[in-house]
Amino acid sequence: MRYVNTVKEFIFEEERPFLSCHASTLELLPGGDVIAAWFGGTREKAGDVAIWISRRGDKGWTPPVKVADQGDVPHWNPVLFRTNKGILFLYYKVGTNIAEWETMVIRSTDNGHTWTSPLPLVEGDKGGRGPVKNKPIVLHDGTIAAPASLEPAWDAFVDLSFDGGETWTRSEIVPLEHSRMKGKGIIQPTLWESVPGIVHMLTRSTEGSIYRSDSMDGGRTWCAAYPTELPNNNSGIDLVKLNNGTIALIYNPTRPENGKNKGPRTPLVIRLSQDNGHTWENEIVLDEGEKQYSYPAIVASGLDLYVTYTWKRERIAFWKITLADLA
Repeated sequence: MRYVNTVKEFIFEEERPFLSCHASTLELLPGGDVIAAWFGGTREKAGDVAIWISRRGDKGWTPPVKVADQGDVPHWNPVLFRTNKGILFLYYKVGTNIAEWETMVIRSTDNGHTWTSPLPLVEGDKGGRGPVKNKPIVLHDGTIAAPASLEPAWDAFVDLSFDGGETWTRSEIVPLEHSRMKGKGIIQPTLWESVPGIVHMLTRSTEGSIYRSDSMDGGRTWCAAYPTELPNNNSGIDLVKLNNGTIALIYNPTRPENGKNKGPRTPLVIRLSQDNGHTWENEIVLDEGEKQYSYPAIVASGLDLYVTYTWKRERIAFWKITLADLA
């Protein structure tokens, strides 16, 4: 990978108001600031797990602030998304079990300084509508496409909003022959639009490979999911499409070991594709070694990549990587 500059930081150090943290998300703000969110508490699934945020400005990262805590119930998988009209959404899940998740949303009109009270994304939802881990994208016609999935079914779909995120319409489930799979299936897609109306997803899977599906109608219907040559450890991935068409993918390039459901969550790498995700350049290693570097999130502005991820369940790491001009 060709790059000209990198910056690595921790959003907070060892002193923190929670024992464990995971599943970060980030978004770019006007003026060059960055906002990040994650869930933190005693441990994943504990009743004290809440949603926290921090903001990076000229003086570095602000101390973590709790922004969502609905009592003695676990909170999960926050996702930040800022619309073209300047509304900043923060989606997250609540529920003791994944099958009972309800997606909640709060919003900010002052770039994350203040937030509304939480509301259900879809009234009566159980199982989790809207973005499940990775950010929505805005399609050429203004449609917001949110990558979504269902457990315990282990199926992927996309939630579509045609009115700026006020209401949502679920796509068809991505076709998948579960009977031919060794494990449960695919979840946690990440999206890009290659040309107007043609949308693609890469997904986490139980099969040792990242899976892909393609839509020819703006995300409403999808082809049968198929494996790529990219390894997957049955853990989260993310990608972003740059303005020049380059796709930057961040993931753990490992597979589950024999007889195990998941593979090592190390190393964590970025790879680039300049042919719509068919081939990938050599990787840049962000972290490697024992324990986990996982559940990454990535956004971009020009040739600058911005990344957050779980660092050993103790901190959230942040990178800014400036790529060389690929023209």
